[in-house]
Amino acid sequence: MRKDSNFFVLVGTIGLFVCINIFLMASGKLPFSFDGFGVILGAGLTLAIYSFLYKDNPAFKIAENLYVGVSLGYTIIITWFNFLKPDLYDSLIVPMFSKAATKAPQYALIFPSMLGVFMFLRFSRKLSWLSRWTFAFVVGLGAGVSIPRVISAFILEQIKPSLHPVFSGGETLFSSVNTLLIMLGVISVLIYFIFSVEHKGAIGKISKIGIWFLMISFGASFGYTVMGRLSLLIGRIQFLLRDWLGVLQ
Repeated sequence: MRKDSNFFVLVGTIGLFVCINIFLMASGKLPFSFDGFGVILGAGLTLAIYSFLYKDNPAFKIAENLYVGVSLGYTIIITWFNFLKPDLYDSLIVPMFSKAATKAPQYALIFPSMLGVFMFLRFSRKLSWLSRWTFAFVVGLGAGVSIPRVISAFILEQIKPSLHPVFSGGETLFSSVNTLLIMLGVISVLIYFIFSVEHKGAIGKISKIGIWFLMISFGASFGYTVMGRLSLLIGRIQFLLRDWLGVLQ
């Protein structure tokens, strides 16, 4: 009985969606064109994704798989036209096999191309060991490039406000208080994470201040994340009410 009721709910919802779109097109709120069908498709996919709030259903699974497939296909096309074609095909393959090429082939691209081919050998049991060279090169290069940037962005740039004088000439009272709070927050949070000393007396009181700074920071980060998700929800609701149903002008 439950499967039958779920089937009837799904069919009834799809039928209601089709009837609403027929009414919108008949009344002129949606144009009978590719733009109108694009709005209908966007509204249908939006409702299918949000149908997961009711329960897991075939409509949600179709929209989810369609989203993943389209995203993967779009990524492959962008990778080909933005990276592989100009950097490998036009620079190495075409000059090597075309007599009408005006520039010499860049043979230096053979080595990174071989590393890229080695990565696909991960699917072979006998030659999968060659893929380790590619992964080692990618991990080593990524670590060498990202570690200095991470240190500069998340460590050195965070140390600069802590080294700024609390009271200096030309500073406003608000700037001085802000610098003092930064210094207090850094010191109290660092003391909180010193677990080799028992948190009693002055150390315990300062560590409690560090907990307050951590909770405020986590709360602000969580609130920022929630507001970002709510802005996406508001955008989708505006699309449904304005572009699809025509309720909002």
